[in-house]
Amino acid sequence: MSFIDEINPVNALIVGASQGIGLGFVKKLLQDHRIAKIYATSRQPESASELIALVDKYPERLICLKIDITDELQIIEAVQKIHTQVNKLHLVVNCVGLLHEDTLQPEKSLRQINSENLLRYFQINSIGAVLLAKHLLPLFRHGERSVFATISAKLGSISDNQLGGWYGYRASKAALNMLMRTAAIEYKRSCPKALIVTLHPGTTDTRLSRPFQGNVPAEKLFSVERTVTQLLAVIEQLQEGDSGHFFSWDGSRLPW
Repeated sequence: MSFIDEINPVNALIVGASQGIGLGFVKKLLQDHRIAKIYATSRQPESASELIALVDKYPERLICLKIDITDELQIIEAVQKIHTQVNKLHLVVNCVGLLHEDTLQPEKSLRQINSENLLRYFQINSIGAVLLAKHLLPLFRHGERSVFATISAKLGSISDNQLGGWYGYRASKAALNMLMRTAAIEYKRSCPKALIVTLHPGTTDTRLSRPFQGNVPAEKLFSVERTVTQLLAVIEQLQEGDSGHFFSWDGSRLPW
């Protein structure tokens, strides 16, 4: 049985919900009668037209919040707003991630290493997630099973790295995994019903992966809908001993 079936009502938070996997989670959860409230964040809500359209359609269930996870004050303000409406969360999925933007591209060799780009990768892919864990902790301090999942990547597995390259992305995802593993240990002491995991979604047809899909076999390129369905299935089957671990879209544990 899913932990969601044991709770009524369920409150969820999707971080990075303006597009891609995050928006897919919002759409999927809106179809689920078990979910009472869905808080959805975006960096620029005014330009998140598809998300805003959903807020207009589901004004009682879907609340849009502004968060740039590189700005700790915005995280604090958003969590405070959530806390004025509910005193607990049961499902949080952090979907924010950076692979490329503007002139920032995955490095193919050491010659392309740039300290500013590395810092950007770590700000978004690593530090943002642990700041969320810091400020969301009070909303997980309750007696009902809950899950805080963050989208990671198999490329962040050190032991799985056979090809090299993509220094900043690989390293920031490896750091994310370590930060979430460490947070899971602290959460176990302060809110033992909360599980923290990192998830590899597989290659999903989003703006993040689009420039790099050329060599991906068709059967391994997932639609957003398929990815969200698969990840939710993994999340709903998590057990107490799974906290602090790294899971693939098929439910298998990935090596660090």
